[in-house]
Amino acid sequence: MDAPDSPCASNFIPSPNHEPRPAGDVDIILLHYTGMASAAAALARLCDPDAKVSSHYFVDEDGVITQLVAESRRAYHAGVASWQGTTDINSRSIGIEIVNGGHDFGCPEFPARQIDSVIRLCKDIQTRWPIPPANVLAHSDVAPSRKQDPGEKFPWAVLHAARVGLWVEPEPISDGASLKAGDSGNAVGKLQTSLRSFGYGIHVTNIFDETTRDVVIAFQRHFRPQLVDGVADASILETLGRLLDARRAGQSQA
Repeated sequence: MDAPDSPCASNFIPSPNHEPRPAGDVDIILLHYTGMASAAAALARLCDPDAKVSSHYFVDEDGVITQLVAESRRAYHAGVASWQGTTDINSRSIGIEIVNGGHDFGCPEFPARQIDSVIRLCKDIQTRWPIPPANVLAHSDVAPSRKQDPGEKFPWAVLHAARVGLWVEPEPISDGASLKAGDSGNAVGKLQTSLRSFGYGIHVTNIFDETTRDVVIAFQRHFRPQLVDGVADASILETLGRLLDARRAGQSQA
């Protein structure tokens, strides 16, 4: 590959960590943070054959975009993951690594110029692949028990305002009944059913177990970042319901 797939990318630095992509459309954009001390260290790791990790694109803090793997190839960025009942997320996704120290380095803010580049890149990718708004996802959405990125400081609302991704304004947090670890019953089962319907890899057990808590935390990081505590309060239940409605409305208009 001599030139980037996207005109948004300034250059192409090939990573060796990829393989043929199975037949079928790409229908997910998966956003990550690098979670390392520097951009140089992250880029070196993504291009290290021994690391066996990669992404299609790399967005630096100054907004410069580098392509590492051709979009037609299967990069190694999602790991053990699940969304909408499928587990081979690498085969159906394009991965974007965003330079940010993440939780291990104090959760720094994402610079505006970097987010502008992420938005431009996502829009451009969607001109080539049938990726619905609801499938612009966080790594933590598809791997909630393993990953936290891109974290609760990632500005999903800004992306949505630019017509990237699915978002509704979160329901305000208030006192009231909630579901939490150790709870059981039909209300827990209904929550699990809604999360599974949205796409999360969760089984309906009617028991608020550790997996359910992990998924609720992932949902909070993406869709209600004001409080990330693993408790499904009224704010979470209402926000989830409105997201399901918004996704259905979008599908009916497609």
